[in-house]
Amino acid sequence: MHIVVCIKQVPDSAQIRVHPVTNTIMRQGVPTIINPYDLFALEEALRLRDKLGGKVTVLTMGPPMADESLRKALGFGADAAVLLTDRFFAGSDTLATSFALSTAIAKLHAQEPVSVVFTGKQTIDGDTAQVGPGIAQRLGLNQLTYVSAIRSVDAENRSIVVERRAEGGVQVLKTGLPCLITMLEGTNTIRRGSMDDMFRAARASLTVWNAKDAGVEDMAMCGLKGSPTVVKKVFAPQPRKEKAVQVATEGKSPAEIAQATLETLFAANPKLEGDLLKLSAAS
Repeated sequence: MHIVVCIKQVPDSAQIRVHPVTNTIMRQGVPTIINPYDLFALEEALRLRDKLGGKVTVLTMGPPMADESLRKALGFGADAAVLLTDRFFAGSDTLATSFALSTAIAKLHAQEPVSVVFTGKQTIDGDTAQVGPGIAQRLGLNQLTYVSAIRSVDAENRSIVVERRAEGGVQVLKTGLPCLITMLEGTNTIRRGSMDDMFRAARASLTVWNAKDAGVEDMAMCGLKGSPTVVKKVFAPQPRKEKAVQVATEGKSPAEIAQATLETLFAANPKLEGDLLKLSAAS
């Protein structure tokens, strides 16, 4: 079973900077990490490989320095890594990113058939959750989003059963392979890499593809040219001027704390008590 995991090297969310002209994230000089949601996808892929056998290939698109994240993934136990890097990819939105990644996955599939593609549910620098479904759409894969657990995989009959978190409960879904899965956070814990894997990751020769190597034929579909998303304005939220109000709790019972909290709220919002009484009477 060949499993592909799409990961992304993202800026540390505490130190993100935005270019004032292009409205794209400035990555130079900003510490980077593997997108945390992608680690849940990687761990699930490794568990699947350990159970059924096969190979896990990690794939990322980004600048040359993104090889750091690929080596970390190899250190966790992935078998192979591919870096998709080209100046034509710069400034890609989710549409252009899904196009480039799907093209690369198609080439990997031609070399060795891919059974499952894993991604995290979203990235912390974009929060759109669009790239995974976009890849599935472009490749014609069955897509299982917001997956919280994999119940079973039948390699012989080419099917998979998963649990998917939905509003009001959990859905149990079965579909055929190949498919694409986006994993939810908190579904597992990334393993500690073995010393052998860490040494292998440090010595590994990564596969590096530019746009032509990956099989991209229409460069207009990549980068800023292939990105119809328009960011009109990017700004940091303004700090609130109001200070938090503390309610004394020492030596008080829960009922007394609740009463004190309500009195503080009503004092700060004179109309609140009347509005609540009206709503209560109406119901």
